[in-house]
Amino acid sequence: MTGAGDTHHEGVVGDGYPAGAGWVVVAHGELDQDTLAPLEQDLAAAADRHRVVVLDAGSVTFGDSSFLNLLLRVHHLTALRIAAPGEQLRRLFALTGADTVLSLYPSVEDAVGGS
Repeated sequence: MTGAGDTHHEGVVGDGYPAGAGWVVVAHGELDQDTLAPLEQDLAAAADRHRVVVLDAGSVTFGDSSFLNLLLRVHHLTALRIAAPGEQLRRLFALTGADTVLSLYPSVEDAVGGS
């Protein structure tokens, strides 16, 4: 049996894996309207199959408004947890107020544990 997001998309999405009661989707690089499709597919598939989805954002170097919009949409589908966002993403979330809506965690382990 295969899990959600276990196919590798070159560019912005790494291999996903099960963790605790949910699924971890690993993203990296620059996420904007031109690169977002593979991540959107993996997050949607994970949200369809798991009640908790963790986005490992530790290697994301840039995210724009289309990336933020995707996160907010997925947040409404499942318990989305954002793990290890870098400075640029934390700034984006703070400036837009998304940090009051999205669940942000310092690490994947914290996000999986929900602490």
